[in-house]
Amino acid sequence: MSLLAGRTVVVSGVGAGLGHQVAAAVVRDGGNAVLGARTEANLGKSAAEIDPDGSHTAWRATDITDEEQCAALAGLALERFGGIDAMVQVAAWDSCFGGLEDADFTTWQSVIDVNLLGTLRMTRACLGGLKGRGGSVVFIGTQSAVAAPSQVRQAAYAASKGALTSAMYSLARELGPYRIRVNSVLPGWMWGPPVRAYVQFTAQAEGVPEEEVLGRLTDRTALPELATDGDVADAAVFLASDRARAITGQSLLVNAGELMR
Repeated sequence: MSLLAGRTVVVSGVGAGLGHQVAAAVVRDGGNAVLGARTEANLGKSAAEIDPDGSHTAWRATDITDEEQCAALAGLALERFGGIDAMVQVAAWDSCFGGLEDADFTTWQSVIDVNLLGTLRMTRACLGGLKGRGGSVVFIGTQSAVAAPSQVRQAAYAASKGALTSAMYSLARELGPYRIRVNSVLPGWMWGPPVRAYVQFTAQAEGVPEEEVLGRLTDRTALPELATDGDVADAAVFLASDRARAITGQSLLVNAGELMR
């Protein structure tokens, strides 16, 4: 039996990378995917690739800093497929670099508004659909929320995702009586468009082969490779499914063994 047969999953943050892979995995495993992201063109392209005849997807341009837009995406799931069985929150602002000494706290506030409050807005928007069915909420966090990487400094991103991980514990308790499970997936370095671009840029800047830059990352992992966007998507789909029906309030590291705990 397919993991998500007949289930409807709202996926926010669908672009060329992880969000697309999550939505694709939902449809692959028998579910309906309701796609949201700020860029409408990305949504249409992703939906067409995942579900050419459009029978298992719906999409709507959504900015998760806007409560009305979050509500509209959840409403689309109810209108098109009659309910919501899970939500996977991928949308994030991860392009703010630096630490405390060079921090622009106005930018930090924006990062927190997207990564923490935006996630909570989208979750609350889906509660009406989830409450009648139980189901699952999956946050895509980051390994950097629990262990700062040495290669790139992203203090604002890590702090916002750390706060989200803490919120996840509270939500698991609050929503448990409705049989709604809340979990997080924490990727490390994840082979997909952003990391591929990082490897290419660093190799060009240093005048070294891309394999050397990639090797610096895989030297830190127990497995001799990086986890991929698809690997992280598979973990999210597992947590969204009934196979994880007794799992809530947990953070699952998907990192090829870079960090173990």
